[in-house]
Amino acid sequence: MSADGKIRCAWPGLENDELYQRYHDTEWGRPVTGEAELFERLSLEAFQSGLSWITILRKRESFRAAFSNFDPEKVAEFGPEDFERLMNDASIVRNRLKINATIGNARALLALPDGITLGSLIAQHTPAARAAGEPAPAHTPESKALAKALKKLGFAFVGPTTAYAMMQAIGVVNDHQHDCWLAGGTEPR
Repeated sequence: MSADGKIRCAWPGLENDELYQRYHDTEWGRPVTGEAELFERLSLEAFQSGLSWITILRKRESFRAAFSNFDPEKVAEFGPEDFERLMNDASIVRNRLKINATIGNARALLALPDGITLGSLIAQHTPAARAAGEPAPAHTPESKALAKALKKLGFAFVGPTTAYAMMQAIGVVNDHQHDCWLAGGTEPR
């Protein structure tokens, strides 16, 4: 139990960081709509791969500034000069593959066939709810299928674990621990 008397999932308490707890309490697992918002979450989850989430969370505003608030139309227009600018920006994670993937994913998002959106793709791959107390998986058959569908449509750096982490972050699944004050879904899920 934290100082405010609330029981939370274990992960935001690991760092004993107010930013982490605020993210858990006000954002993680809550519904996200809008292609730019979904694109941001997918991009940040890809950047997180191999790093701790708190590292990305602390750099989030810098990522937003560097990637034009994750506006897919603007990011899709990034060229070699933008790539070099990003590679020289110490306020973000400077990983060639992840930066290229983010730019390419913006282009893939804009090239989706008529009637298909990132939101609709995610909705088509929603996992079944887990039983109370069952540990959260790293990935599911649905996240594997989503990653495969995204890759087929030209997206990169979107493996099953990244896809599932995004599903958790945007409220597609409710993976709050059973004793967490948000486990009951105090917000629409």
